[in-house]
Amino acid sequence: MSTSPKILLVKLSSLGDVLHNLPIAWDLRARLPDAQIDWVVEEAYVHLLEPLLSCDDFKGIDRIIPFGLRRWKKNLFKLATWKEFFAFRKTLQSTTYDVLIETQGLLKSAIVCSLAKKSSSAVVAGLANATDFSGYEPLARSFYSQSVQVPKQCHAVDRSRWVMCSALDWHLIDRGDTPRFYPKNFVACIPKSSLMELKIPYVLCFHSTARKAKRWSNENWIALGKDLSARGYQLVFPWGNAAEKAVSQLLVSQIPGALLPPAFSIEDAFSVIAGAVLTVGVDTGLTHLAAVLEKPTVEIYCDSPLWKTDGYWSSQICNLGDMKNSPSVQEVLDASLNLLQQT
Repeated sequence: MSTSPKILLVKLSSLGDVLHNLPIAWDLRARLPDAQIDWVVEEAYVHLLEPLLSCDDFKGIDRIIPFGLRRWKKNLFKLATWKEFFAFRKTLQSTTYDVLIETQGLLKSAIVCSLAKKSSSAVVAGLANATDFSGYEPLARSFYSQSVQVPKQCHAVDRSRWVMCSALDWHLIDRGDTPRFYPKNFVACIPKSSLMELKIPYVLCFHSTARKAKRWSNENWIALGKDLSARGYQLVFPWGNAAEKAVSQLLVSQIPGALLPPAFSIEDAFSVIAGAVLTVGVDTGLTHLAAVLEKPTVEIYCDSPLWKTDGYWSSQICNLGDMKNSPSVQEVLDASLNLLQQT
């Protein structure tokens, strides 16, 4: 293979999945500095990749190709939708790729690979099997030239590395090579949030998640919040929809000095997280964003396995609980105070 191959990464969604795929962009660049690295991602998550765009003093991703499938599905019979789709396909096919790495294992991602223009010897690598507690569509394998078998219990970062290393015929990159996510100078220069009247120091509490069983109880959040409030911290409870807002309002009403923030975007989340002295959250995308930014973070696992997404790459991250084993208030409080003492 050439020392400057053209590589396409296909990881469309969701927030946490995109974040845990970031390290392979760094892995590729470290070993193939002259490669062209493009990434197809759902348009809602473009902001997660923008800090990795190549610039004068940083070589990262060369091109982000937004994919609007979620929005297009709602407007299938509109002419504008099909114009956008064909424009997407034209952009995707403007480069002839040598390596395509699809780490999602879903049909929609595999179809994106099939739409891309490929060299005659191109490798299209994807998952050969499901991992526990992750979505997988076996039909996707029919679009790959190389199906990669991974352990059934495989961390999201490690899983992406398995597929990448197989595609390029490399030895497996293990955890001894600590994964990188965002440039350190980017993280250091994230501006303070101007969205709300935040009091310093404040603690972010991400209580919401798509699946109810993954939530930590309201009673636990209130007990934790009252203790931290009494120690001088402002508790902030973000939300993403009306149901989550109602829960945030309930929690705020029970915790002295707590704040219900306005809704904010993924782009805004960088600033809100960067300004916090601590993030405490359940297994959800915004908690993982705090972890990959290597900010002090307590990750709470209630009904999902710790091995799947725990932040193992930093001493600033404390992972508590496990499948069907929610941590106690005291465990979360002790972890929080330990991290706060380090700041």
